[in-house]
Amino acid sequence: MARASSGLAYPERFYAAAAYVGFDGSPNSNDKDIGSRFSTDVALILYALYQQATVGPCNVPKPSLWNPVEQGKWKSWKQLGNMVSAEAMRLFVKILEEEEPGWYSRASNSVLEPVTDVQMNHNAIVEPIIENRNSFAETKTISAENGGLIETQDIDVVSEGLGSVVVYDQWTSLPITGQRPKGRYEHAAAVVEDKMYIYGGNHNGRYLSDLHVLDLRSCTWSKIEAKVESKSVETPSPINITPSAGHSLIPWENKLLSIAGHTKDPSETFQVKAFDLQIGTWSMLNTYGKPPVSRGGQSVTLVGTTLVIFGGEDAKQTLLNDLHILDLETLTWDEIDAVGVPPSPRSGHAAVVHAERYLLIFGGGSHATCFNDLHVLDLQTMEWSRPTQQGEIPVPRAGHAGVTVGENWFIVGGGDNKSGASETVVLNMSTLAWSVVTSVEGRVPLASEGLSLVLGSLNGEDILISFGGYNGHYNSEVNVLKPSHKSTLQSKIMEGPLPDSVSAVHNATNPTRDLESEFEVGQEGKIRETAIDNFEPMKSKGGETSEHILAMLKAEKEELESSFNNEKLLSLQLKQELADAEARNTDLYKELQSVRGQLASEQSRCFKLEVDVAELRQKLQTMETLQRELELLQRQKATSEQVAINAKQRQGSGGVWGWLAGSTPQNADDA
Repeated sequence: MARASSGLAYPERFYAAAAYVGFDGSPNSNDKDIGSRFSTDVALILYALYQQATVGPCNVPKPSLWNPVEQGKWKSWKQLGNMVSAEAMRLFVKILEEEEPGWYSRASNSVLEPVTDVQMNHNAIVEPIIENRNSFAETKTISAENGGLIETQDIDVVSEGLGSVVVYDQWTSLPITGQRPKGRYEHAAAVVEDKMYIYGGNHNGRYLSDLHVLDLRSCTWSKIEAKVESKSVETPSPINITPSAGHSLIPWENKLLSIAGHTKDPSETFQVKAFDLQIGTWSMLNTYGKPPVSRGGQSVTLVGTTLVIFGGEDAKQTLLNDLHILDLETLTWDEIDAVGVPPSPRSGHAAVVHAERYLLIFGGGSHATCFNDLHVLDLQTMEWSRPTQQGEIPVPRAGHAGVTVGENWFIVGGGDNKSGASETVVLNMSTLAWSVVTSVEGRVPLASEGLSLVLGSLNGEDILISFGGYNGHYNSEVNVLKPSHKSTLQSKIMEGPLPDSVSAVHNATNPTRDLESEFEVGQEGKIRETAIDNFEPMKSKGGETSEHILAMLKAEKEELESSFNNEKLLSLQLKQELADAEARNTDLYKELQSVRGQLASEQSRCFKLEVDVAELRQKLQTMETLQRELELLQRQKATSEQVAINAKQRQGSGGVWGWLAGSTPQNADDA
């Protein structure tokens, strides 16, 4: 996974890591104390990656069977095949960072940069922060006016908390009270009823399982002492809620669902944990079907009543690009084999659904590369596509976070192996046009990896809320941004016709244009033009006072506003009628399909009846033939019986006359 951290670039970073582990730099070097510092598997893979990066693919003969240690090293090296040197270097550093996250700060000072919060505008405010009952000073970051963080105490505010957010399209550091969570990244966040929940994450290589909540109305942190459901009928064994990182948090009904995530136990299967917000208890959901393999860094998107899971990295550090769906009503898994070319295997990407039909995948990273590509999955046809992006396409990044406001997708943070992404960008999902909202400077939490981004509300306006992240420092700051109409509309304004790929997605994803927003923009311009045109001629008339002019302008403004409201109401009515017509059309289409199905069923039944009638006719003909044969046999039998009777009678009559004549039979048989 790409890290937004400062320090040495490759390959110098790799050689510093190799020296820290204990390799002396020669191609055939043996590890010094690596066997005692790491497990056997980790030590072998570090050795193999070092050899692959410095020597190349393994071409040495296999060691003797009498030397199992050298055999294990040779086998680990041989399994890397033709892996390129650059990827081996990055994998070496990645594994070291996972095993010893603080190695960089403990290495030689001759190759390190001090990890400090960057002071911007040369204005640093040091405030004591109480964290984990320890008081220490922390430098609060202040940015320039052209983008970055804004210190809330430097601007005129009316109220505290979220009320201090008065500047549009600029990140503001919130003043927070209460017990702040420790700095972390790869955690998960969700907003439920003006409360932001933070769960799990990674701090200094240690996975977390704590749950914190930030009240967005009072800007106060508090830790939730969650209970664990002991036993149930379905799961008689005790439930183990393992610490995790790289998971996802999805609000569903009155629960928070924690999906997947990395754990310290590589045998862990894909988990779906549920936290009941009413009773404060964790439980494990029992799912059905074949679940995906365990993973972290995946994307989980709620579409209706289903969760769409894409990509990630499994416990063996294998990158994935498979697609799975979990039906939350039946808790049944289904693996999807979509058509088209899917995104390459990746983790740390961002995903969102548009128009309840199109799944958008942006960015992410492999072990050696970060991406800035955009992929779209049609959830109805299950077909992948890669449309053309427009506007200011963001730089490649991984570990970023995204959230939607209407049809606009805001992307914050991430990194590309060299530095953090400083721009906050927005994608209009109908035109697929990118634009930059604002930028930050220096090593600040908003330019870090593994941060979280959620959507809140302030006085009916949307607020973007960011927390945490890693950029050489584990952050726990909360920053907010209030998007203006300009930032949500500027990506719509494009000169020239759209490409066919963009137009196709736009027409499919946005069949009914947002007439209300377009009409508002047009009417606002019309009001301003009318006011200016009417003001100039009146200004030359000396007999009229300014109050009279203002009164006339006010009357015209009220008239225009009334007209605007009427047009707005008419637009809403037309949209409702269109929706009703579409609903009727859908019902009629369903009825037509039902009638077609009934007709096909009746045709099938008629054909079957015709076949049955033909068979019965054939049987009837056979029975008639048998009947005639039976009657013939009966007549033959009757004739034979009659002949036998007559013969017997004649034989009996000859015997009587012979007796009367005095003759006797010759034997008993004749008698």
